[in-house]
Amino acid sequence: MHNYLNDLHSTIKNNWDKPALCFFQGETITFEGLARHIAKFQIFFDELGVKRGDKIALCAKNSNRWAVSFLAGTTYGAVVVPILSDFLPDSVNSLVDHSDSAILFTDEEIWNKLDITKMPKVKIVINPDDFRLLYYSEQNFKTIYDDLDKSFASKYPNGFGKEDLEFRVDDSNLNDLAVINYTSGTTSAPKGVMLSYKNISASIEYAINHVHCTAGETIVSMLPMAHIYGLVFEFLYPLTCGVCIYYLGKSPAPSLLLKAMKTVKPYVVITVPLVMEKIYKSSLKPALSKPAVKVLSHIPGLNQIIFKKVRGALAVAFGGNVRHFIMGGAALNPEVENCFHKIGLNYTIGYGMTEAAPLIAYEDWRKFAKGSCGKKVDCAEVRIDSDDPQRIAGEIQTKGDNICMGYYKNPEATEAAFTEDGFLKTGDLGVIDKEGNIYIKGRSKNMILSASGQNIYPEEIEDKLNSLALVAESVVVQKGDKLIALVHPDYDEAQTLNLGNNELADIMEQNRQELNSMIPAYSKVSEIRIHEEEFEKTPKKSIKRFLYTIND
Repeated sequence: MHNYLNDLHSTIKNNWDKPALCFFQGETITFEGLARHIAKFQIFFDELGVKRGDKIALCAKNSNRWAVSFLAGTTYGAVVVPILSDFLPDSVNSLVDHSDSAILFTDEEIWNKLDITKMPKVKIVINPDDFRLLYYSEQNFKTIYDDLDKSFASKYPNGFGKEDLEFRVDDSNLNDLAVINYTSGTTSAPKGVMLSYKNISASIEYAINHVHCTAGETIVSMLPMAHIYGLVFEFLYPLTCGVCIYYLGKSPAPSLLLKAMKTVKPYVVITVPLVMEKIYKSSLKPALSKPAVKVLSHIPGLNQIIFKKVRGALAVAFGGNVRHFIMGGAALNPEVENCFHKIGLNYTIGYGMTEAAPLIAYEDWRKFAKGSCGKKVDCAEVRIDSDDPQRIAGEIQTKGDNICMGYYKNPEATEAAFTEDGFLKTGDLGVIDKEGNIYIKGRSKNMILSASGQNIYPEEIEDKLNSLALVAESVVVQKGDKLIALVHPDYDEAQTLNLGNNELADIMEQNRQELNSMIPAYSKVSEIRIHEEEFEKTPKKSIKRFLYTIND
């Protein structure tokens, strides 16, 4: 296995004059421009005294310069700590400090809400939007940064060319820590997943062999790069292949997304199921529900003509070049998948987690089995902890080159996450058929994936909600792209206060607003519904979540 940075080094040199990182309707950075930025930051890190293994945190919205900042750190041998820009300021403070980061890349809006006294190890803060200094702990650091253009010109008096491109990391560093990716930013004990260059390289090598992007193609980045799914599959993998990546900034509205797709004309669309479910509900379902279409779709021969037209219209909406759609992070709604299968859409659904960098299972769309999440990736072993893995669901466990090193400064969590023989315990339940297709039957971790790819942990929202007025217990569930809280009120207290139903409803609305002020934007609750009966529980007094869904 090669360090993916070796391949990226060659790609940059081979595509020197071509566009690499583009902000949609904004700045374009060529592969040469990327190389120059990396070289300048190497000089700065050297003069600042940054050592291999030092931590660099990165908290900002997706952009071409976010990508530059990440590569500047990782090619130097520093450990990059991506942090979701939607996290609350206290969470960002905590994660920067917990990770021991000495440098922070963040935009001005986020920086103005942070507290430097809670991040005492930070020496420098840089705005990735324009690479301006926002903070420096010593005047000398500012002097070094201000003189960076002079230092660059001095080091390369004859100009900077392909032969000057240098990465400080190669195959000898495969087992070194490369990224700390936090699974949560709202708990008192955050879990920082430690990913080595080998872990990331294994996933990228698999993608190169099975997804088949080529130099000169285009892709639209719609997933947060601070999450490992977006980081690897919408950034590092395509860039290593010479693909030009277009960034939209924050999670785009559907209108902007489709506009970008028609302009960029991507060759592969990598997304989460919720995005495709929205497209199905807004476009495909209404078209297929028209009386004439419904009749024709049941006539052999004619139905294939109808399905081809529908499939073609969808392809045009995404720019006309899309070879296939890749979805991951959550299960696809069965109704939606049945439709995609029926019209012959070139789609596949993968399965993974942060700890697997991120892929555990995948299959080419031509061989993909409907309802599955593909087959295990080449770089990993997968087993089902069950006496009958084909029929009886058990925990999915995996081991391989892509599996993380553990959790940063959390040996207890690391020990708990692995079996005695070194398999990662995913916490997900599934079966595997005789062909090797894996079928997810349930998620013991109860994670919800937002439309923009962020992980939402309902228990964390519930913990905050349960502390508010007249809330006895709650369950947060997903309905489409919204989160709804089912709340069983404290009726005893309500009776004591002589509160009627209307007053109770008003209090719950006040609770919703207060709750949303305490949590990231992507996990806000859109509605609280009163659940009159206590929730059913297991013998351990855990709520039986699977009993509570919303279909109306």
